[in-house]
Amino acid sequence: MDQTKQRAYSGSRWEEQAAYCRAIRSGPQIAVSGTTAVNGAGEVVGGDVHDQAIFVFTKIRTALRDLGADLDDVVRTRTFLTDMRQLDGFIRAHRETFGGLDPAATCVEVSGLVDDRLLIEVEVDAFQP
Repeated sequence: MDQTKQRAYSGSRWEEQAAYCRAIRSGPQIAVSGTTAVNGAGEVVGGDVHDQAIFVFTKIRTALRDLGADLDDVVRTRTFLTDMRQLDGFIRAHRETFGGLDPAATCVEVSGLVDDRLLIEVEVDAFQP
């Protein structure tokens, strides 16, 4: 196993089943896996895109902190929405989280996520020299 990489796990059942981690750091680069609004008990959190996005960004921040970074180190966000008509809720949550930090960002609509109650999935890249 490559000892130069640090990994953070959230305890999601999917991490072990699919052999991945929540986030991985290799030198100054950090990649956070696609993150949804599922808590440690496996329950979907939040009834709308805004609430789910805030939960997701909190979960991402925890993973970044586990690797010695924080939201101000994020250089890119990639967001997958199941319904682009709910874009405003996501935009509001993204601004609340990243306003003034302004990472590069992509947002696309997808036909579905792993659970029909999930409305959003976000992955981020961070850089910390």
